[in-house]
Amino acid sequence: MEIKDKMEALVKELNQHSYNYYVLAMPTIADYEFDKKLEELDKLEKEHPEFADPNSPTLKVGGDITKNFTTVPHRWPMLSLGNTYNEQDLRDFDDRIRKAIGDQFEYVCELKFDGLSISLTYENSKLIRAVTRGDGSKGDDVTTNIKTIRNIPHKLRNETIPPLFEIRGEIFMHRAAFDRLNKEREELGEIPYANPRNFAAGTVKMQDSKEVSKRPLDCFLYSLNTDKNYFKTHWESLQSLKEWGFNVCEHTKLSNSMDEVLSFIQYWEEARFKLSYEIDGIVIKVNSYAQQQELGFTAKSPRWAISYKYKAQEVETILEKVTYQVGRTGAVTPVANLKPVQLAGTTVKRATLHNANEIERLDLHEGDSVFVEKGGEIIPKIINVNLDKRKAGAVKVNYPTLCPECHTGLIRKEGEVAFYCPNDEACPPQIVGKIQHFISRKAMNIDGLGDETIETFYQRGLVAHISDLYTLHEKSDQLKTLERFGERSIENMLKGIEQSKQMPFEKVLFGLGIRYVGETVARKLAVGTKDIDKLTSASLEELVAIDEIGQRIAESIIEYFGTPEHLQQINLLKAYGLQFEVIEKEITLESDKLTGKTFVISGVFENYSREELKEMIENNGGKILSGISAKLNYLVAGDNMGPSKLEKANKLNVPLISVDDLLELLK
Repeated sequence: MEIKDKMEALVKELNQHSYNYYVLAMPTIADYEFDKKLEELDKLEKEHPEFADPNSPTLKVGGDITKNFTTVPHRWPMLSLGNTYNEQDLRDFDDRIRKAIGDQFEYVCELKFDGLSISLTYENSKLIRAVTRGDGSKGDDVTTNIKTIRNIPHKLRNETIPPLFEIRGEIFMHRAAFDRLNKEREELGEIPYANPRNFAAGTVKMQDSKEVSKRPLDCFLYSLNTDKNYFKTHWESLQSLKEWGFNVCEHTKLSNSMDEVLSFIQYWEEARFKLSYEIDGIVIKVNSYAQQQELGFTAKSPRWAISYKYKAQEVETILEKVTYQVGRTGAVTPVANLKPVQLAGTTVKRATLHNANEIERLDLHEGDSVFVEKGGEIIPKIINVNLDKRKAGAVKVNYPTLCPECHTGLIRKEGEVAFYCPNDEACPPQIVGKIQHFISRKAMNIDGLGDETIETFYQRGLVAHISDLYTLHEKSDQLKTLERFGERSIENMLKGIEQSKQMPFEKVLFGLGIRYVGETVARKLAVGTKDIDKLTSASLEELVAIDEIGQRIAESIIEYFGTPEHLQQINLLKAYGLQFEVIEKEITLESDKLTGKTFVISGVFENYSREELKEMIENNGGKILSGISAKLNYLVAGDNMGPSKLEKANKLNVPLISVDDLLELLK
C-alpha cells in the first residue's frame, strides 16, 4: 500500500473508532490499540507532511493548560432568537414578514440543538479562534479546547473559501456518551450532570485541553458571517459549508410556506427522540440574505428568524414504590418505580430520585400521583406530586438507614448528598461492581470477561474479590460446567487475565475502585508516588501536595488503605505479578547542570506545559519530587499556585523560581 493510501486508511479507521466510542458508546478497539494506530499515523504525517489530512485525528488530542480565558469581542454580534411555543405566534411572525417584504420568500428550517453556542474564525483557511457566545457582544476565547473536537477542521482545503470568515455552531454531546460518563460519575459517588448541555458547557470551560480531548464532544455548524456576500441565500451557504468540510446537520429543510414549516415542526416533535442527541425546538430563518438585510434587527434579535421551542414532555402516573440501588462504591441511589406510562416516545417505568434530599423535597408518599418530565434531562424525573389525589393515610417515603442489600448502617459524610454503605468487602452489589470495574476497558481491559460473566462467577462462588480472578486457572473443571463457557472461551479469558498483569500501575490503581479516584486522579497519584508502598504510607499532607489531589480525595485514599482487607488484596495482587510501581522511561541527558537538584512544579505557565518543564528538568539531571519538603531545592512557581503549597514553601524557606530563572540555571 502506498504511503498516501495508508495514511488515508488510518484516518478513516481512527475516525470510525472515535465515532463508535464517542457517539455510539460502543468501542470496537482497545485504547492501547487506538493509541498505537494514532502514533503510527502521527509518525507518517511527520515524515510525509504533504499527505497530512487537515482534520486528522492526531490534531485532536489536547495541549497545554489554559491559564484563564481571554475575553474577545465578536466581529458580528451573537444575538439570541425570539422564542415561541405556539402556532399562532409563528403565524403572526409570518404575517409580519409578508407585510415587510411581500409574499416571494422562503424559509430554512433547522433543528435547534440543545448545546453551547460557539463562533469559529478562519483566516487563510486556518482555524485561528473559537469564542463562546458570552453576552452576545464578547465571549471567552476557548480555541485550545475547541481544537480537540474531532468534527471541527483545523485547516480547510477548498480554493473558493473566503480569506476571512466566522462560522457559528453548537457544541453538544450525544446521549449514549452522556449516559456512560454520568454512570462513571455516579459510581465515583459524584453528582451526575442533569443534561448533556451542562456537561458540554462545563467541558468547554475546563482549563486542561488534554482532559477536554477525552470528553466526547461534537459540533454542528449552521451560520456563516463574512464581510462581503459570497452567497445569495442561507441555504446556498449551508451547502457550501458541507463542501468546505464542516459538519452540517442533514435534517435541514427549505420551505415555501408557514404550513410547510409547521409540518416540519410537527414531524420532529416525535422524531426528535430517535436522534442520538438532544434538540429542544426548531429554528426558522428567512432564506434570502438581501431580504434578511431588509428586515433588519431589534436590539436583541434578528427580525428574520424565530425559534419554536417544544414544551418539556410531562405526564401524570402513579408512584408504585421506591427501591434503592447500591453502586460499586456503595452509593445508595433511590429509584421511583412507576405505573408504566408513555412519555417522549418511550414507555417509562422508572424515574430517578437522585438522593435523600430529593425525596424530602418532593415529600413523597406511597401511591402518590406524580408528574414525570422528560425535557432536557435524559432520564425521566419526578417534578411534582398531585396532592389533590393523595390518599388518606398514605405512608411517607423515608430514605433507609440500613443498606438494602447487606443491612449495614448507611453513612453520609459532611458536605455530601449521597448516603453510602461502608461494607465494601461483604456487600454483594459492591463486590460484583468492584470486580466489573476492575476488568473494564478503561481499567485492566481484560478480554474474554464481561459484566454478566462476573455476576455468574460471584453467584457460583468462583470469585469474591478482585484477586480471585488470578486463581481462575486453578478452577478450569468448575468453569467447564458453566453454560455457554466452552474451552475456547475459557482459554481466551485466562489469556486475557494473564495479559492484564502487564497493565501499568496507574491502570491497576484506577481498577481498585477507590472512591473519588478516577482515571486522571489515578495517573496523578501514580506519577506523584511512583509505587504502591509510598502511596499506602503517604500522609494526608503528602497526598494533598500531589498535583490536583484535594482534601476529599486524600481522605478517601487514607481511609481505603487503612482497611486491612484492602491491604491484604493488594499483597495478593502483588504476589500474582501485577504492576504496582511506575516504570520510569530511560532519560538521555542533555546536560548535568541540574544534577543533585530537586524541583516541584506548581501553577499554570504561559509558554510551557508542566510536562515540558518536567522533561526540561529531568533531561538536564534534575529530579522532580511529589511534594514540598525540607529536601526540596526549588519550587518552580506559575500563576494560580495553590496557597497551601506557597505557605509551606515559605515556611521551609524553599526558593521560589520562575520559568525564566529555570532557563537561567540551564545557561
